[in-house]
This record gives sequence, C-alpha cells and structure tokens, in this order.
Amino acid sequence: MNPLLPPILVLIGWTLVVWLWMYATNPLPAFRGRPAPANAQYVRDNYNHLLEQPTIFYAIAFCIMFAHHVDRVHVWCAWIYTSLRIVHSLVQGTTNVIRIRFAVFTLSSIALIVMVMRELAAL
Repeated sequence: MNPLLPPILVLIGWTLVVWLWMYATNPLPAFRGRPAPANAQYVRDNYNHLLEQPTIFYAIAFCIMFAHHVDRVHVWCAWIYTSLRIVHSLVQGTTNVIRIRFAVFTLSSIALIVMVMRELAAL
C-alpha cells in the first residue's frame, strides 16, 4: 500500500465524522423540538472548511503518488496536515478559540505548502 493513502483516508473518514457531528448538533435536535447546541454553527463551519483547503491536500497527495515521488518527508507532511486538521476541527467545534485555531491552521498550511513546493521542485 502507498504510504500516503492512510493519511488521505483518515482525513476523509474524519470529514464524515464531522458530518455526523454536524447532524447531531443541528437538524436532529430541531426534529425533536429542541434548539441546536451552542456550538452548532462552529461545527457546520468546520464541515465546510474540511471541504475547502483539504481538496488541495488530496490533489497534491495524488500527484505525488502518481509521479512516484513519495518519500519520508511527504508522508510526514501528510500525517502532520491530517493530524492538525483534526485538531483544528476539535478546537473549532468545541471552544473555537481563534488564536489556537489560527495557529493550528497555519501549521497545517505550512505542511501542505511544503508538500506542494517539494513536488513543484521535483518537476
């Protein structure tokens, strides 16, 4: 198995977990006649965020795999990106402390940028 597949699949799986979390905090309470939890908007926003920048991650990861440029640095960056996106979701969906969220987002973006720049350099 290609070592970039696990972080890709983990992030896809996490996106589905957040989708379930979104439904648990939004429509399901409404169906029962209860208001949505206080963090419902944060979870909805995070689900949307998982459909935005991670598309670049998926694209570059598959480019790296198809070009046969997978190495230890790319795999580490992929796991760092995936892990930090999960942390970002947990921060946004619970406390939503902007400073922490921004720091985690920035670090995950750096991992993604490293992957893109290394692949561009390999061309």
